[in-house]
Amino acid sequence: MEKQDVRPPPSVDRMSIALQFCHITVNNVDEAVAFYGDALGLEVRNDVSSGEFRWVTLGSPDQPGVEIVLSEPHAGRSQADGDTLQELLTKGVLPMTVFRTDDLDATFERVRASGAEVLQEPIDQPWGPRDCAFRDPSGNMVRISQEPKA
Repeated sequence: MEKQDVRPPPSVDRMSIALQFCHITVNNVDEAVAFYGDALGLEVRNDVSSGEFRWVTLGSPDQPGVEIVLSEPHAGRSQADGDTLQELLTKGVLPMTVFRTDDLDATFERVRASGAEVLQEPIDQPWGPRDCAFRDPSGNMVRISQEPKA
């Protein structure tokens, strides 16, 4: 079967679109900031409180327009939705987050030194990248990959 091009045809009226925020649900925002900030090297860009909840955004200097939003399961949600999200977080079944680095081995050692749970040490994957995996303090899977060297 031949591969088909599924991209829309170029158009003069094409609008741009880009990822701006990606949410990660955590049990404890401060622990998450230590992991994503200190261990992964992301910078805190915003810290907003509303009542008993906080939303903290972090980003990489390499991607100034993209931010990760950390929040607790009940932040900004109904009690029932927050309870459901908490249950999924506790089970460790929320979607993983994948980061890219240019030095996987150094990044792996820095994250491991933070005390994060190692799920997979760096390996070359048959589909191309070299990657590793951790759990953040709330149990979310975090993968880190490096493109194969040519």
